[in-house]
Amino acid sequence: MRVSTKARHAITAMMHLAAHYGRGPVTLSDIAQTQGMSLSYLEQLFSRLRKHGLVNGVRGPGGGYCLAASPDEISIAQVMDAVEDRTPAERERFFAAYRPGSRSEAHDMWHDFSKRLYDFLAHMRLSDFARAQQVPATARRATRTGVELHALR
Repeated sequence: MRVSTKARHAITAMMHLAAHYGRGPVTLSDIAQTQGMSLSYLEQLFSRLRKHGLVNGVRGPGGGYCLAASPDEISIAQVMDAVEDRTPAERERFFAAYRPGSRSEAHDMWHDFSKRLYDFLAHMRLSDFARAQQVPATARRATRTGVELHALR
């Protein structure tokens, strides 16, 4: 299984939304600037994410995008499938095309590895990353305000 650049950018943008979950919509221009991504590229990705029901768009002043569900409910695999336009049926066809025993032992090993990697990503949630990002952000704020880092422990 390959994690494409498209999937990496979508995961990064979704982690940004997860980190801001519950604080209102986030603009794509904010994500583009913060994450160093192209705004037009993000617009394409978010079109697919919206189509797959992972984000909601909010129009008007103060608008932007927010997660369609809690970060605890959205897996990394769902994000990857959405931007790759891969349905569950297409994913199963992909894995079935490389069934064990159809080629060499190395082929079987890579098939098994890809399937296990996908299963791992299916159990990994956006919230897992959002929590990890909050700790460094808290430490950075404490350093800027003069609070000793050991006080956070």
